[in-house]
Amino acid sequence: MNSSTQTPRFEPVTDADREVIAQQLGRPPRALRAVAARCPGGHPSVVQTNPRLENGTPFPTLYYLTCPRLTSLVGTLEASGVMKEMTERLDADPELAALYQRTHETYLAERDAIESLGTQVTAGGMPGRVKCLHVHLAHSLAAGPGVNPFGDETLEWVRAQGWPSGDCAG
Repeated sequence: MNSSTQTPRFEPVTDADREVIAQQLGRPPRALRAVAARCPGGHPSVVQTNPRLENGTPFPTLYYLTCPRLTSLVGTLEASGVMKEMTERLDADPELAALYQRTHETYLAERDAIESLGTQVTAGGMPGRVKCLHVHLAHSLAAGPGVNPFGDETLEWVRAQGWPSGDCAG
């Protein structure tokens, strides 16, 4: 698959989506490939990006969280120190570590199917630590439940905080 082909399960980025994403991010979006998930109000919440920026710079984050409400909620969760606890669980739970390794491998395979960056670096600290819950939540929202254990846990947490409700893009 080349970088101009859209991933079938995701939606093409429309001009209206591009405008909303720019408002959400506070800057023009880069390397947009597809809308991978939407907020309850229909606005993009996760985009799939190309493995390289327009200027050729590697951009290994395949899924990018754009919804300001979700990014704020996840920032609050990250500030609680939960990522350190999640990383410690990887050392203590071989089953979880194996699942997280598979998460890393499938993420890498999906990105490499678009364009290989020639690196084993994926995103969010995979596979040895948990570094960025924004990436993990974006991955879970794009891929669905059961693919990313820490993304799924983050999704459970944001739902407990009242998401989804209301217009997230405002």
